[in-house]
Amino acid sequence: MSNHSADPNSETLAFNLAQPGDYFALLKPRVMSLVIFTALVGMVAAPGPVANWPLALISLFAISVGAGASGALNMWWDSDIDAVMSRTKGRPIPSGKVQRADAFGFGLFLSVLAVIVLALAANYLAAGLLAFTIFFYAVIYSMFLKRSTPQNIVIGGAAGALPPVVGWAAVTGTAPLEAWLLFAIIFFWTPPHFWALSLFKSEDYAAAGIPMMPNVKGEARTKLEILVYTVIVAVIAVTPVFFAFAGWLYGTVAVVLGAIFLAGSIRLYVAKDEAATMRASKSLFGFSIFYLFLIYAALLAEHLLGLHG
Repeated sequence: MSNHSADPNSETLAFNLAQPGDYFALLKPRVMSLVIFTALVGMVAAPGPVANWPLALISLFAISVGAGASGALNMWWDSDIDAVMSRTKGRPIPSGKVQRADAFGFGLFLSVLAVIVLALAANYLAAGLLAFTIFFYAVIYSMFLKRSTPQNIVIGGAAGALPPVVGWAAVTGTAPLEAWLLFAIIFFWTPPHFWALSLFKSEDYAAAGIPMMPNVKGEARTKLEILVYTVIVAVIAVTPVFFAFAGWLYGTVAVVLGAIFLAGSIRLYVAKDEAATMRASKSLFGFSIFYLFLIYAALLAEHLLGLHG
């Protein structure tokens, strides 16, 4: 059971030091930027031109605020384990810059605001999907999955994969199969991305008591799982071409990047010693970010240039 008790001294410190930038850091701005980008691609990839760009941009803002709210609630809940991990100990709560209670109130307020704004600017389906995304990340993933199963990233990845569906729904009022293919790309991309990270950060996760795949199933099983999920995402990433909302440019990018992603996963799988494994896992983690960005950028470019379908 996690310990979420507060130190009175740190509370005083937080009261004295909290700055606007500290609250912005609670929103996980790097994650939020990815959410904005993928939600925008979902909007643009949806059939027909965007009818009202001012309302679409307000909707995009609401989606980004909802993502930030999820981040704040996640940091509120995870402040105890964040304090013992080198990657996260500098975050606002463990560093003593923001009080836990303030982070919770901030995240809850932004969650409600984001859902209401999206309902007013777009429609109830998009707002409902956003509300579910926030709930899934803050409650299902953060409070239950993350500390209880090595499949935490697999199931929890649904939260990070939903923004393009929310974006699609915001401009069309629907969430068809095509939107869920965009979801599937991110969903199946998430395990190899995070498990590559967990291979060279396994000591951090072990110290925090988080059952990541390398700590529970071992390095060899993690490498195999990464390879399997890479094959799945490489195949799924090509499917938009067959559903007529992506064309030759996207298809070419998806095939080439999928081959590179797969080659990196194979290199990691066959790595024999620790040094080779660390090099391969860091390389794969870095490329995975590049991969997802370019896949979505290619789809965005096609639709903006009218080359799709």
